[in-house]
Amino acid sequence: MKKNVLKALGATTLILTLIAFKANTMEKKKVNVNESKIEWTGEKLTGSHEGTIQLKDGYFMMDGDKITGGKFVMDMTSINVTDLSGESKGKLEGHLNSDDFFGVKNYPEATLEIKNAAKKGNVYGISGELTIKGKTKPVNFDLTMNSNSATTSLTIDRTKYGIRYGSGSFFDNLGDNTIYDEFELDITLKF
Repeated sequence: MKKNVLKALGATTLILTLIAFKANTMEKKKVNVNESKIEWTGEKLTGSHEGTIQLKDGYFMMDGDKITGGKFVMDMTSINVTDLSGESKGKLEGHLNSDDFFGVKNYPEATLEIKNAAKKGNVYGISGELTIKGKTKPVNFDLTMNSNSATTSLTIDRTKYGIRYGSGSFFDNLGDNTIYDEFELDITLKF
């Protein structure tokens, strides 16, 4: 009986030590939000617009040199149009902030959470969840990881998040006012 108890204690100690060791290899790699950049491009039938969104917070969960997870928060109130100036810039920014688009009064943040990451050299195949306007949808993309930065490009279908304004997929006879459903995000994260 004593032998069984000692074996059980020894096995439990070994398991707890392994768990503690494994937990200690996990590291939160914080992103420098001031040096990171999110650039967006949206297209319409007659042209395109571009701008930036500020990253509010972000980190990767790392197991040694491998990404195991992460979470990124975008400040949707920071939507900035960079290809216009003056009154045109203000009008477009106001419209993008309105309920027709991102409804930033009620949804001031958007989040991206990494659920899985498969390493392929310095590129990762990422699967995660993107939340915009309170709607969460799966996303998959490649992310290039370097020692002091990570870069990716995402193509987002805005209609999956309830943003249907000017969408030819939902409205007829829009003509020149048609806005494409997909927009691009080019992301550079600095550590």
